[in-house]
Amino acid sequence: MRARRLKVSLVAVVGVAAGVFLVPTLWFRPWVPEHLYIRIFAEFLYRHPLLMTEVGLPGIDPRGGELDDFSPQAQEREAAWVDRQLQYLRAFDFGRMLPAQRTSAEVLDWFLADQQEGRRFLFMDDPVNQFAGVQSELPAFMIGSHPLRRPADAERYISRLRRFGVAFDQVIAGLERRERLGIDPPRFVIERVLAQTRAFIAVPPDSNPLATHLRERLAAMPGLGDERRRALAARGGDAVRTGVYPAYQRLIDHLAAAEPRARSADGVWVLPNGDAYYAHLLRSHTTTDLSPERIHALGLAEVARIQGEMRRILAAQRLDARDPGAAMERLGRDPRFVFPPGERGRAALLTRYRALLADAGRRLDSLFDQQPRARLEVQPVPAFKEVTSSAAYYEPGSLDGSRPGVFFANLHDPAATPSWSMPTLAYHEGIPGHHFQISTAQELRGVPMFRRFIPFTAYTEGWGLYAEQLALEHGFESDPYDRLGALSAELFRAARLVVDTGIHRMRWTREQAIDYMVKTTGEPESKMIPEVERYIVMPGQACAYKVGELELIDLRQRAMERLGPRFDLRAFHHVVLGNGAVPLTILERLVEDWIVSRERSGGAARPVPARGDG
Repeated sequence: MRARRLKVSLVAVVGVAAGVFLVPTLWFRPWVPEHLYIRIFAEFLYRHPLLMTEVGLPGIDPRGGELDDFSPQAQEREAAWVDRQLQYLRAFDFGRMLPAQRTSAEVLDWFLADQQEGRRFLFMDDPVNQFAGVQSELPAFMIGSHPLRRPADAERYISRLRRFGVAFDQVIAGLERRERLGIDPPRFVIERVLAQTRAFIAVPPDSNPLATHLRERLAAMPGLGDERRRALAARGGDAVRTGVYPAYQRLIDHLAAAEPRARSADGVWVLPNGDAYYAHLLRSHTTTDLSPERIHALGLAEVARIQGEMRRILAAQRLDARDPGAAMERLGRDPRFVFPPGERGRAALLTRYRALLADAGRRLDSLFDQQPRARLEVQPVPAFKEVTSSAAYYEPGSLDGSRPGVFFANLHDPAATPSWSMPTLAYHEGIPGHHFQISTAQELRGVPMFRRFIPFTAYTEGWGLYAEQLALEHGFESDPYDRLGALSAELFRAARLVVDTGIHRMRWTREQAIDYMVKTTGEPESKMIPEVERYIVMPGQACAYKVGELELIDLRQRAMERLGPRFDLRAFHHVVLGNGAVPLTILERLVEDWIVSRERSGGAARPVPARGDG
């Protein structure tokens, strides 16, 4: 009897202790920040089913048949949620944390505070645009990220197709909210999206990529009987016909009605409180307080510097070096560097990209003390996105390893990609650029889960440009024309600083911006039109590349000067990559701490253990 009472008492004590732990962890401020991090990450993932699928947690996807809530009410709820999480986080005493714990708290604080500041401009963006709107991103997600390995995956795929109607109606409600606030997109945006959406539903539903992709994956699905395969394929085709196509038609009808009201000015300066909005976007993307004027001047200075380097190489090749842009334009048409049209050219592009990335992977040991395990594949950009997509882009793999990282190459016009432009693009998007950095972050151990996925444009894109520079410095591109291609790509990113600020702060027209990009870079107008139109619908984002790269180079130079012969490039990269993506201000502190620790140790420059949050 006594033993039984003791057992009951112990159960009661454990129950009370569990309640004391779980109640604040689940609903209020947890006892320790690590529990808050877990809850924030879990809540955010659960509210965003598309992101949960993309992250690919092993065996976990409870909402794999659902789409995100795109309604304006969901955006408002998200903003209020951010306010609460920031309040919970700031209730902890950062000064009493261990260094690695403080870094996690500061990274999350920066991110949440930036989101909170963005609440002032909640409906000033363009959710339906030609570059990354729901009309192209949802199909791209379904084809590129939704798994189709088992019959249950196909059921979820069909369920998501049937939800397109709700998602598009939510997006349309957001457009109507923006229209009531006097926030309309530029006219060309509506024109581009109308062309894109009409083309997407111009084919019969059974020939739409969403239907053909399902049929192809069902055909390759092991252990699936013919009857079940046909039934699933038929249900998928029906979902496209009765759900997806009507959703697109409703969006088309709305945009066609809105087109006459669209604004003619392109920059966000024309919007209510537009200057403040642009300043916020610049800070959000660059994670600095650089003003538009300072960034514009920085761009002009970088353009001049890079053009000087290009002139020296052009002169050494006995080419006309007076106008680097014009020289590159001529080289872009030189038959030595142009791929043939059609399937032969597309196949040659893919083969060369794969060879470049394989070669880069063999050159990394002297630059990095560890490398990610994630696989990288090269695939064509989906046909329905080719016209408005950039030359290439990267999409990360899943955490469980079932989906590799993918370098997407735009094969729309093989002749538009001269061979000398390809190495730098491969290094930026693949190895040692985005795939290397993002996969390294995903594979971090001993840090809160959010640190493996949190986005900071200046860090991520800055690393992409830094990877280009690293390849150039270490002989990945020994051919002078490939080196010209690397400098041409850098010139392109420097010109972005000038154009982005020109459009959104200095009131440049779209035509002015296109003209500047063509004359400065030597790229054809057909290629610069979608680029400039991207900057118009994604203000500030293009400025993050150069700002991030220059900060990384500056930090490396600072370390080299202070450590002298004790500087170790692999150790420096370990510090930069071993913390995941962080704001540039925090990255500066982390590198400074590493430099100081090496100065004090007097020994070899070993990396500071940066991966332990317990």
